[in-house]
Amino acid sequence: MPDGPGPPALDAAAVQDELDLALGLADACDALTLPLFQARSFTVDWKPNHTEVTEADRDAETLVGELLRAARPDHALSGEEHGLVGAATSPWRWVVDPIDGTSGFVRGIPVWATLLALTHAEHGLVVGVVSAPALGRRWWAGRGLGAFADGRPCRVSTVDRLDEAQVCVTFSSGWDRLGLTDRLVELLQAARRARGFGDFWQHALVAEGAVDVAVDAVGVAPYDIAAVRLLVEEAGGRLTDRHGVPTHEHDTAISTNGILHAEVIDRLGSRA
Repeated sequence: MPDGPGPPALDAAAVQDELDLALGLADACDALTLPLFQARSFTVDWKPNHTEVTEADRDAETLVGELLRAARPDHALSGEEHGLVGAATSPWRWVVDPIDGTSGFVRGIPVWATLLALTHAEHGLVVGVVSAPALGRRWWAGRGLGAFADGRPCRVSTVDRLDEAQVCVTFSSGWDRLGLTDRLVELLQAARRARGFGDFWQHALVAEGAVDVAVDAVGVAPYDIAAVRLLVEEAGGRLTDRHGVPTHEHDTAISTNGILHAEVIDRLGSRA
């Protein structure tokens, strides 16, 4: 049990102010990234971890940093491309993936998005925005304000049986190293329908109620998961690591409508 009462809840108006800012940041990123994607006007480099990066990734994150320095100079920013910048000791921290799905971006696949989340040292996740301009889609959530898909409130599904569920799995070599790939296959075989949407989209679809379970790749980072975690939670679902811990800071992420979560975690339990 906690030693005492937690911090007072954030005022809804204050959450809305931060959400409005995040939506504005997403607008700015879309205006930068979408024309580059449409024109195929970028160069591709490779990071040490053998993943692609483009100037669109770097420039979008730089833009977010510049806008935040003007609008929230007392906030920090933790991004995929430039690391921690700004007021490093601030309790407020933006977690940003300028282009989630860069591998698709460089191949002309429209499933990519800018992910923006604001966290607080005591309050946790406060706002989250997922903007996918090539799909013409945007999702957002504010703590206590609910979750929205293109401006419409969204909720997770009420499917309560795995054999009636739509399940999405992202396979990766990390599941092989854990010895759990066979468990993923068994999970898909137990579902009514298996899909592989990948990246942010699988979790956004859980929040919308279109997909009931999404199992991400091993090796995800906070900037991959923070925004979608709040989206799923505010839509009434759950997002945890593979052990069932509610977090966006571990290297695995599983989202569900909540009803099926315990069963999914149990099915993906370690063989040990």
